[in-house]
Amino acid sequence: MQQLKKNRRSSRKVILPIFLFVTGISLPGAANAQTAAPLSLTLSQAIDLALKQDRSLLLARLSVIDKEHKKEIARSDYFPHIKNESSVLHLTELAGVDVPAGAFGVPPATGPIPARSLFIGQGSLTSYTSGTGLAQPFTQMFKIHESNRAAIADINTAKIQVNQAEDEIALKVRQLYYGLLIGQLRLQAAADEVNANQVKVQESADAVTQGRALDVVALESRATLLDAKQTELTQTLQIHDLTLTLNDILGIPLKTELQLDPDTSAASISTPSREECISIARQQSPEIRVAQQAVIKAKAALGAAKDAYIPDVTGLARYSYQSGVPLLVHNFGTFGLNFSYDLFDGGRRNAEIRDAQTVLSQAELNLAKIDDEVTVQVEAAYDKVEQLKSMVGVAEEALGVRTEAARLTDRQYEQNAALASARVEAHAKATSAKASLLEATLGLSLAQGELKRTLGQLPR
Repeated sequence: MQQLKKNRRSSRKVILPIFLFVTGISLPGAANAQTAAPLSLTLSQAIDLALKQDRSLLLARLSVIDKEHKKEIARSDYFPHIKNESSVLHLTELAGVDVPAGAFGVPPATGPIPARSLFIGQGSLTSYTSGTGLAQPFTQMFKIHESNRAAIADINTAKIQVNQAEDEIALKVRQLYYGLLIGQLRLQAAADEVNANQVKVQESADAVTQGRALDVVALESRATLLDAKQTELTQTLQIHDLTLTLNDILGIPLKTELQLDPDTSAASISTPSREECISIARQQSPEIRVAQQAVIKAKAALGAAKDAYIPDVTGLARYSYQSGVPLLVHNFGTFGLNFSYDLFDGGRRNAEIRDAQTVLSQAELNLAKIDDEVTVQVEAAYDKVEQLKSMVGVAEEALGVRTEAARLTDRQYEQNAALASARVEAHAKATSAKASLLEATLGLSLAQGELKRTLGQLPR
């Protein structure tokens, strides 16, 4: 009997995993085993992924396609329009023509003409008509040309805005990527600070117990420890927010854990001289190029307003078939021209011309204004780059000092000339100095990227 119970228990151990596998029910341990691994990304990979999947960029690219379709619609007005019109009509009553006897005279030789009254019908009650006509605009070509110029300007504007959006996305990814690296290093420095303060708290407690310090020293150490923990928690929350934002721009699930490449050797971006930057910006800046397209579109609108004074002349050709209509053959053709001109419109065309001239003046003034603003932006961005270069030099010197101080503190601790808290605190300050150097280096890279964006270049 005991052997039978033992066999049943062993069979249950075999059957249970099989049942869980078939039904798809997972054990708690299996869920942890299936946790997705962190997504490893370099800065270049992150930028490429964002440029491919960011929704705002997809919307901007769809806007280009929309403008291209509208250009095709405007272009279609150049060509003749061929249209068929067919109809079936039923009349409730027809009048006809009555011819009484002798209406055309009564010659002696023949008698009355006609000899008796006649009724001549006019078609049939049900008539069928079908005609295929061609209309080719002639003088309207001037206005159609201006409409196409405006449509081309809209396409160019949409393409420039796509490039501008790509530059902004690349810069945003760069900011978030470097922000996460800095945050991670700041978090490590905060954790080291917490460890250092925990050692200080223990040393203060021992000093109070031995009567070498007052209780206020222990309380102060405790307060410093709590401040360090608060800093650590704040940094953790900031990293979480940055990760969510970066995942959203990359177009990946928001809860994806990221493993970023800490190598910042390629962070620096080469930039030309100040004069070259200003010259490049005036030629390639997205803001200036968009303003230029606005001027072109305003000129096209002014041209179309002036062309409204040109009479509309349209060539017409039509081939028709009818059945049931009196006095017409079954198949016939018509050819000719249609002339249309507004003799009086209450001053509408003059008002449209003045309005178009005002819009053109606004566009030209806006172009001059943006040209000056871009120059100011380049100057400010270049000044920021030069200032951050100096900050990087200072941060490098500070890191060297902190590293040397940590090394000396280690030697003093080995010789029992320094407390453990001093050693841990020295290393925490060295880590913080490293984070400051990274922040200055990446800040310089971001400033260079911002300068590139202002120049209309992708800040990779």
